[in-house]
This record gives sequence, C-alpha cells and structure tokens, in this order.
Amino acid sequence: MELPLFPLNTVLFPGGLLRLKVFEARYVDMTAACLRDQTPFGVCLIREGGEVGEPAVPEPTGTLAHIRVADMTEPGIFQLEVEGGQRYHIESTRAGANHLLIGEVRLKAEEPAVPVPESCRPCLALLEHFASRLPQPKLGPLRDEAAWVGYRLCELLPFVASARQALLELDDPVRRLEIILDYLRRQGLV
Repeated sequence: MELPLFPLNTVLFPGGLLRLKVFEARYVDMTAACLRDQTPFGVCLIREGGEVGEPAVPEPTGTLAHIRVADMTEPGIFQLEVEGGQRYHIESTRAGANHLLIGEVRLKAEEPAVPVPESCRPCLALLEHFASRLPQPKLGPLRDEAAWVGYRLCELLPFVASARQALLELDDPVRRLEIILDYLRRQGLV
C-alpha cells in the first residue's frame, strides 16, 4: 500500500500517543488529506537528514499514525495528537507533491497477544509503578500483554532513538521484554 510518510527524530510505538505541531506545507496538505479521507500516515525515525527541508531518509520500519485530535490554532498550523497503529516495512519511497515522502509499504503482522511471562514480571511491576505516578490518560488501563508492556516501557525509559528503533523492529514481544529487563538489571532498576 502507498502511505504518506512523516520522518521524525522519534519513534512511535503501536498504541502510543504522540503530539505533533505540523507547519510545513507538505505535512499540512498531508494532514488535511488524512483528515478528509480518514486515513493514517506513517511515522518513521529519520536515518539521515532533518525533520525540516529536503525529504529525510527514514528507517525501514515505522508505525501507522491515526489522527485522534486535530486543531488548527492558527492559519496553516495543525496541532495533532496521533495514536500508533500497526507497524509497517518500507519497500520503496518516492518524493510526491511538495517533497512529501510517499512509501510503498508492507504492513507487518500483528504481534501475538501473549501475557507477560513470569520471568519478565519485573517489567510489568515497573510499569505499574510508573502508572501510579503518571496521569491516567498517559498509559490508560494496564494490560498484562507482553507487546503492550514492552511498547509502553520503550516509551518511558531513557533509550536513545536507535535503541527504540531496534526494539520496534523486533517481532517477538517476549524477546523485547527480555532485552528491556536486561537493561533494567544493568541499570540497577529491578
């Protein structure tokens, strides 16, 4: 499928929320089209280049961004809140109108809904600790699901963008939790 891409210096995870200020003409047009057609766009980490100006080179795996809230507080500037959907892999890209990057993408399979294994329960306990200190809409109701817990910890822990990207690309939610748990143990957090 073809998908307009919004390369950023951040990683969006499935189920995650991201606030964006959209002001470049190409992304304002993209936002208007997505709102009109009720379609998502793709958020992907920048591999090379910048967020503004010439189209950046994105990492090959990104996440569908579904617009939940869109406000135009001043002419030509959208304030968006998007929610991460399914992950995708970019097969190829081309520059469209206004240098908007268009990707030919293949949706990645949904991760299996498996509970957090006993060996990774410290990850769920840490997330419960975070949830007790964050505003409830930030995380929503806690779920004993390996993929969901892993994604939320990826958002909350101080990983560099390249580590977040590597964790997004993993197709095994339990392996993702094992890597996070290893990091937490090395940091003395569990």
